[in-house]
Amino acid sequence: MGSLGGLSIDDCEQREIKGKTFYFAVIEKKGLPTTDVLTSVLEAAFDGLPWPKSMRWGKGTKRWVRPLHNILALFNGEVVNVTYANVEANGLTFGHRFLNPDAITVADFADYKTKLNDAHVMLDAADRRASILEQSEKLAADAGLSVKPDEGLLQEVTGLVEWPVVLLGNIDESFMELPPEVLTDTMKVHQKYFSLLKADGSLSANFMTVANQVATDGGKAITLGNERVLRARLSDAKFFWDQDRKSTLRSRCRKLKDIVFHAKLGSLAEKVLRMEQLAGTLADATGADKAQAQMAAHLCKCDLVTGMVTEIPEVQGVIGRYYALNDGLDLAIANAISEHYSPVGPNDVCPTAPVSVAVSLADKIDTLVGFWLIDEKPTGSKDPFALRRAALGVIRLIIENKLRIKLLDVFNKAGGETIAADLLAFFADRLKVHLKSEGVRHDLIDAVFAVGGEDDLVRLLARGEALSAFVGSDDGGNLLAAHKRAANILRIEQKKDGMTYSGTADEALFEQDEEHALFAALNGAGGEGQALAQSEKFEDAMVALAELRGPLDNFFEDVMVNVDDKKVRNNRLLLLSQILMVMGEIADFSKIEG
Repeated sequence: MGSLGGLSIDDCEQREIKGKTFYFAVIEKKGLPTTDVLTSVLEAAFDGLPWPKSMRWGKGTKRWVRPLHNILALFNGEVVNVTYANVEANGLTFGHRFLNPDAITVADFADYKTKLNDAHVMLDAADRRASILEQSEKLAADAGLSVKPDEGLLQEVTGLVEWPVVLLGNIDESFMELPPEVLTDTMKVHQKYFSLLKADGSLSANFMTVANQVATDGGKAITLGNERVLRARLSDAKFFWDQDRKSTLRSRCRKLKDIVFHAKLGSLAEKVLRMEQLAGTLADATGADKAQAQMAAHLCKCDLVTGMVTEIPEVQGVIGRYYALNDGLDLAIANAISEHYSPVGPNDVCPTAPVSVAVSLADKIDTLVGFWLIDEKPTGSKDPFALRRAALGVIRLIIENKLRIKLLDVFNKAGGETIAADLLAFFADRLKVHLKSEGVRHDLIDAVFAVGGEDDLVRLLARGEALSAFVGSDDGGNLLAAHKRAANILRIEQKKDGMTYSGTADEALFEQDEEHALFAALNGAGGEGQALAQSEKFEDAMVALAELRGPLDNFFEDVMVNVDDKKVRNNRLLLLSQILMVMGEIADFSKIEG
């Protein structure tokens, strides 16, 4: 019985539900004025806002992203009585701090939005974004250029300004010899500038900045100031570019021993050594030249100790490619240095060049095996070492390049003999997530994985595709129904008998032709289907499995399983278990919905 909320049984009312009488405690609570409720709700909401970084100010103890100066809180035109961080709510707001800094009285939300816009504050982020796009595209077109698309930067800048004013600036031609990635990352990361492209797709000696000010001189002073700041930034980059190229990448390798990869996994130099060995192991499977794969693995982290990466960390890998080419190394090695971090997410471009693929796989698999060995696995939402992303990268590299790699063997060769099975299970979960995002039915994924022992992702996907086509056919649908019927009968009878029926039926105990026919079909189609599946002819294996449809239909139509003769009954239950066993060689049909 539940709590009566302080009432006695006599205070309750009786209600009939499905022929039974229940007592219900009816408790009435009077509501409060909305403004009174809002007071407590708003205070709790303010306290609950999750700021990545917050601060205290003055003598107060409350934390906020910045010192709180004003609270505008209205309901039906009346001020809500709420105080937070010693600031009382009112009906006022403020416009642009330079263009319209005076207080503004607000009546309602529509009035709020209109008056803010009049005071040079675009309240809606979508309006600011549209304004930035419109201004930048027009300015670029007038100059015969186009804006390099960057949705992330656009969103960031949209959140930084109240009244966007786009300005076009110039880059000194002397800096245009820098790699384009250095130019764009310097402008984007440090200055929040947009890059511009010429008609041929190359970088233009221009940039766009978004000011939060309507200047009386049309923005000339703001533009000159931004050009001056950028000139200083690019001067530093050019210095590092010139200095770094005076030393080869190979000469920097010894410095990697001073960088700790992880306290329990050694230095970056030790990781690189493991990567070299693993890249050589993976060379055959990826079609890479073994010597090139090992050389690329040896050098791929060396740019981390260059001045350029110290100044602009975002160009790691990319700048290593330029330095490798400067050293006269083969293009395949240089590209592998640049691409070995990829793919870094579901939308990132996946490397396809054999050497790049080998080194990228070696990097990610070494990381995964290492962290599994020290038991630093992802837990719940926590994944501080981005191991889920690394596993997804391995999965994409294998699938998109159709690589025939047995993951358990690779894990073992990477030193993960003791954790290989557990790591493979983690990969199975990641593959399910990846395939679901691609629109593949989750139950079909589960059905294929449940067969067990599969560590060749390409073969596993081929099996899944064949299964998907099969269950969508008439034969597949009927076989699925027959499988469920057999499984249900077995489950019920096994529970009743307290035992498991598993094994081969005794043909001598068959009493009906349908039993003989099904037994023969199971032996024939089952053996053929298993052989075809082992030969990776999964579509043909499904066709062989379809031969069971007729005998199964006839069996369930004309044969009674639960007969009085115990031997005959048990034998027929064994025949049902054979159905599950034979079909289970292809996939676990019990996992499939429908």
